[in-house]
Amino acid sequence: MGLFQYSVLKNHLKFLPKDKLEIAWQKFVAHFHNPIIQENIRASKEEQYQEGFLNDLFVEVFGYVKNPNISFNLTTELKNIKNAKKTDGALLRRGNAFAVIELKGMDTTDLSKVETQAFGYKNNQPNCSYVIISNFEKLRFYIDNAVDFEEFNLFTLTREHFEILYFCLSFETLLRDDKPKQAKEESLNKEENITKTLYKDYSEFRNDVFQNIQTLNPKYDKLTLFKKTQKLLDRFLFIFFAEDKLLLPPNLNETIIEEWRDLAEIHDIKMPLYEKYKLYFNYLYKGKKNIKHDIFPYNGGLFQTDKLLDTLKIDDALLARHTQKISTYDFDSEVSVNILGHIFEHSMNEFEEIHAEIEGKELEKQTTRRKKDGVFYTPKYITKYIVDNAVGKLCQSQKQELGLSEESLEKNYEIENGKPISNKKISQAIKDKIENYRNWLLEITICDPACGSGAFLNQALEFLITEHHYLYELELKLIGTAQIDIELENKILAKNIFGVDINEESVEIAKLSLWLRTAQRGRKLTTLNDNIKCGNSLIDDKEIAGEKAFNWQKEFPTIFKGKNKGFDVVIGNPPYGIFVDKKLKKHYNENFPLTSYKINLYILFVERMIQILERGIVFFILPKSLLFNSFYDKIRYELLKNTQVNEISTITEKVFEDAEVGGSLLLSFTIKKDINPKNKIKLVASNNILDFVTQTNVFKNEVEASFFLNRSKYEISVHSSGAYELIKKLAKMSKIKDYYELKNGLNTGNIKHILISNEKLSDAYKKIIWGKDISKYSIDWSGSFVNYDENIDETISLEDTKSKSGMNKQNRIDYALRSAELFESKKIVVRKTGDSLIASLDNSEFYFDTLVHGIYAKNELFPLKYVLAILNSSLATKIYRIKHDVKGKVFAKISLGNLSSLPIPKPTEIQTQKIITLVDKMLSLNANFSTKKGRFLSSLSNNFDLKKLPKKLENFYELDFKGFLKELEKKKITLSLFKQEEWQDYFEANKKEVLALYNQIQATDNEIDKLVFELYGLTEDEIEIVKQN
Repeated sequence: MGLFQYSVLKNHLKFLPKDKLEIAWQKFVAHFHNPIIQENIRASKEEQYQEGFLNDLFVEVFGYVKNPNISFNLTTELKNIKNAKKTDGALLRRGNAFAVIELKGMDTTDLSKVETQAFGYKNNQPNCSYVIISNFEKLRFYIDNAVDFEEFNLFTLTREHFEILYFCLSFETLLRDDKPKQAKEESLNKEENITKTLYKDYSEFRNDVFQNIQTLNPKYDKLTLFKKTQKLLDRFLFIFFAEDKLLLPPNLNETIIEEWRDLAEIHDIKMPLYEKYKLYFNYLYKGKKNIKHDIFPYNGGLFQTDKLLDTLKIDDALLARHTQKISTYDFDSEVSVNILGHIFEHSMNEFEEIHAEIEGKELEKQTTRRKKDGVFYTPKYITKYIVDNAVGKLCQSQKQELGLSEESLEKNYEIENGKPISNKKISQAIKDKIENYRNWLLEITICDPACGSGAFLNQALEFLITEHHYLYELELKLIGTAQIDIELENKILAKNIFGVDINEESVEIAKLSLWLRTAQRGRKLTTLNDNIKCGNSLIDDKEIAGEKAFNWQKEFPTIFKGKNKGFDVVIGNPPYGIFVDKKLKKHYNENFPLTSYKINLYILFVERMIQILERGIVFFILPKSLLFNSFYDKIRYELLKNTQVNEISTITEKVFEDAEVGGSLLLSFTIKKDINPKNKIKLVASNNILDFVTQTNVFKNEVEASFFLNRSKYEISVHSSGAYELIKKLAKMSKIKDYYELKNGLNTGNIKHILISNEKLSDAYKKIIWGKDISKYSIDWSGSFVNYDENIDETISLEDTKSKSGMNKQNRIDYALRSAELFESKKIVVRKTGDSLIASLDNSEFYFDTLVHGIYAKNELFPLKYVLAILNSSLATKIYRIKHDVKGKVFAKISLGNLSSLPIPKPTEIQTQKIITLVDKMLSLNANFSTKKGRFLSSLSNNFDLKKLPKKLENFYELDFKGFLKELEKKKITLSLFKQEEWQDYFEANKKEVLALYNQIQATDNEIDKLVFELYGLTEDEIEIVKQN
């Protein structure tokens, strides 16, 4: 949870002023380590000591000047910019809050509960980077967000840790020089660099060992040797961590190599280096204690005897070179479990490639594991948010039930600040509550069904350890005595943490990461074979999944026995992607009724949890498409109707760098028998990651699940309460489909390269338009024809489909032509791609494909030009976006079903005529605009041989002549002075004509917009809602 990478922090601490540091330390000890003063602080209420605390710590120790002194940089009760709330204190830089300080009394044991309030103050101060929280004994220091922090116990702080506190809080380092933020940025860069270099060295080590043992051990198959290579590297990684964390003798790896060399050079005993390592592997399994060695038997299954691994031969020089190289990294302060997770992420592509090579398969670039299985390493801010809001909410609920929350304790017992309870009866009652909660904590079960390298499991482990330490502090404060269980981490691993992954390598790394986080000198590692398992979480049929078939009830019998079957909490980042093996598709279709048509792995994971669990909280990060994709309506219905959806949070910005998932969704739902029909869902929307992490500029609302159950396809979107009321109002209107026919276009399937031509080769070839050809009120045909020969079936063979590059795997001819009458009719054509409604009238009998929708009149009271005006209005696009949440979405599309359900008002005859008159004007203006603009652009292309014009030249009427010349220069075209004069006259004349038409188009468009707003009968408040959304 620390903010700084150790070596970076160490470097900064070297430059602290030694004399000032010593003076500050003496002042700090004199006050905060004084037992009498400590007792007085414990006895003080929050408001009694707030100002005194600011003075004693920030003024006296760290050199700040408090108001009302001249040139003060520390103030009390600073008011928020946006509201009347006040923070307890603030450090000021040029009059603005640079750090906010939120103080609580010592009756507040858990400082995490103060984070939301404190960061609320920070987010109301534009230039504020730091947050400081304290209950007078403990102090937490944050930079920018609450993901990581430094925590200090002021009453027991050592001289060594005081240096870190001084670095974080002193006037010189914090307010004057902003050093902590600089150190955090350096730490992030350092971690990134270590990840890259360690991964490179780790990868080389694994690959070299794998190649070498294949050469020296030819009797074993490649796949077996690859698995043993990975196990060997896991053993070495543990040794590298353990020697640096002093779980093993320091520099043990170097000692092993020196002993091996001494045997050869001094004692003339020749033995392979690997034999020497095997001795130490055995020591780590069984233990070794003598004059020379003191090695504890950590085991945990990692060092258990592996007969095959023990028989392998490995080159001495190769082993010495690589182990020495990697052991030079500082695995205590530089290589975190987080870095290990990133190394695993990078390794997955190589694992997949090696598996494919071993099995003799050709692995296409797009189907490496990160793509095929959707493996993307989850950032810490996501794992922390999910664990805090899944496990954390469950724990908070249990504390409330037991009367153990700090509010309940304060209400039910007269607790004197700072003093243990003297009444033995009350003391025992509270002690019993704490013990009951502690036992309950050790009984809850948490599972990640696609655990990867264990990012979520490690976060859950960290949370539970922190919760047990909170109990220790609470008991010590209230009862006067408390003990920490020395086996606590092992008990949590054995009783609380569970995971499954389809990949064997990831399972072993997940175990290793949990061991590394919990390993302590002289304490055995927990055997995790019964907790972290390899298998296919989705399939329990061995005929389908082979050895990876995973029966949850058999694999976790104690979890699934009794009346409450299943885990208490399921968390994770299930794999995304539609790269489903064809042989599995039938199984999924038969066994996952809520998943239809395009099978996406993450939808299967959601459904699988609903299948296997009878109760429990599920909290996943998923693609946002779950909320609106028309193929996922069944799973949405199931979630809304038969589970309790707790939270839906969306992040528009990409959370996973290489994953094109169109925004992320954090979904929490509870599986239980009695569902409250009035259940309100917490809805949160963030445009970017920074807003999500800092909870700044996020949109929040609460809406009953029943609202979404009444929407078409049960679509879910995050809007204001006013927007939902507007949606209800619009739902009462008629729909486009009530007055018009809507049709899809032809599907060229896998013979597009055969059907489409740039020439009219016969009368059977018809003009076809694409979505890109359609603009508002105009069509710019790009010159394509489609072969509509009624006998085309007889002329195409399967071999023809393979004639295009990349189509050699086709096994059938796949296309669908529509009736010619569909195209050779007057119609409106609507572009399907994008997040805006763009439509035009077609009188030219254009054919169109599936990325264009056709709209046809079926009621004379609703002419085509009327719906054309509606569709091209700004209001229609805004309404569509509110209803279907497509704005800014990757690969956004206007679906035919959603388009057909767009509300449309019924106009009067006069309103219809007004609309038609304006539409006729728009069609004429756009035609003239297109002609005149095209004429100039054609001259430009022909004169300068420009095959593709940049956007700025296409919109030449927005440029002045100087800007026009600049754009030409970008295309390596320089005009002589004579030519410039000639072109300037031509440019200005054409610009004048085209710009005049453009301005008329904009003015007419505004007129239509005004009429459309009137047609929908929206109030001023509703118009404002539409604009804001």
